[in-house]
Amino acid sequence: MEAKLIERLEAAVARLETLSAGGISARGLPDSGVEVSSDPSVLAFEDLMADYGARVSAAAEKIGGQVLEVTKLVLEAFTVQKKLLIEIKQTQKPDMAGLVEFLKPLNEVILKVNAMTEGRRSDFFNHLKSAGGSLSALAWIAYTGKDCGMSMPIAHVEESWQMAEFYNNKVLVEYRNKDQNHVEWAKALKELYLPGLRDYVKSHYPLGPVWSASGKKASSAPPKAPPPGAPAPPPPPPASLFSSEPSQPSSSQPKQGMSAVFQEISGGNVSAGLKKVTADMKTKNRTDRTGVVGASEKETRSSSSSFSKAGPPKLELQMGRKWAVENQIGRKNLVIDDCDAKQSVYIYGCKDSVLQIQGKVNNITIDKCTKMGVVFKDVVAACEVVNCNGVEVQCQGSAPTISVDNTSGCQLYLSKDSLGASITTAKSSEINVLVPTGPDGDWGEHSLPQQYIHVFKDGQFETTPVSHSGA
Repeated sequence: MEAKLIERLEAAVARLETLSAGGISARGLPDSGVEVSSDPSVLAFEDLMADYGARVSAAAEKIGGQVLEVTKLVLEAFTVQKKLLIEIKQTQKPDMAGLVEFLKPLNEVILKVNAMTEGRRSDFFNHLKSAGGSLSALAWIAYTGKDCGMSMPIAHVEESWQMAEFYNNKVLVEYRNKDQNHVEWAKALKELYLPGLRDYVKSHYPLGPVWSASGKKASSAPPKAPPPGAPAPPPPPPASLFSSEPSQPSSSQPKQGMSAVFQEISGGNVSAGLKKVTADMKTKNRTDRTGVVGASEKETRSSSSSFSKAGPPKLELQMGRKWAVENQIGRKNLVIDDCDAKQSVYIYGCKDSVLQIQGKVNNITIDKCTKMGVVFKDVVAACEVVNCNGVEVQCQGSAPTISVDNTSGCQLYLSKDSLGASITTAKSSEINVLVPTGPDGDWGEHSLPQQYIHVFKDGQFETTPVSHSGA
């Protein structure tokens, strides 16, 4: 009796193995999301959301308002990514247009978050910008190979968080002595990506998502033809997170494929629309120009005075040695991603913008900028702040020298590797230096003196900073 039972069980197991090898489930149906959802990588993603996602959600519940709203959208984006990971296991690798259409649900959620940062500035602006900037890390799912122009998935997650961390640190500094709920939220948001998402990608998709070789084909939505007699369609909106149209990166070499897609994340090249000036276009070589300025030309110049005074915006590499970032206004996602230790960066006349320098450069100069944020990794010589007002500079690597001259309001964020930097100030006020104080990402703020007492003693002047004490 027992021998027959064992024989029947072995036959059943053999049949199930045969069905599974042929892509058929035990119910005689093709494999579906029910089986794929039990894949270890999918289960690990659920654990990621249940652990790190729950912490962010719990912290946001204590704050409420827009912080809770944007946190729900962040977690919604993670939920959409989980669904896409399940579909990838059942879908053949698409072309570029098909990939854009495939990732459209994720893009729609990201656009919702970005919309919250527009319009009137919110009291929780730094929270919203931190959450919105962090979502670009989810774009690792679009990595299709070394020739796609993107960083490897693990590196992409780490690099994407760096821009979000600029605003995340502002939340930590603003609320560290006011409301610990906001500090808890900022720390939990960072942990969701580092180490959360980074470690997940490292364990399951270090080389990018694995598409099915025999699954269904991803469909790309064909453009709809307008009905007869209908007016011409409006111009397309600005490119979103995922776009099949190439865009010019900030580096001197044009990028294609997914690198062009994600160049839009960092704001793209603002000088892409400027024409190259050839020799025959220069004023000194033109025969149709004289030294006499006509009345019509005067009127034209006066009507565009706002442009001529500030000059056109620039983000370009000049002569292969100097990055020029000039006259950028309201640009929060400026990125220099192709630089080396022999190049310098000169930032001039920028206002209400944020620049991220990804890589080691020789020297950084910030000149005549207002409400400008600069995040850089390593600098060989020095970082100089001159003639500025209300700027913030964050060093994520090392910097031997930092100088601040004729500047009113400057926040310096130093990393552990840059604590030994020599800081020189002259004719400046409201200079604060923030340094890491513990493993939890807390910051300690130190104000540099701007008033001194000079006493003539023993044949020479002795200078000491003024110390203020409250009653």
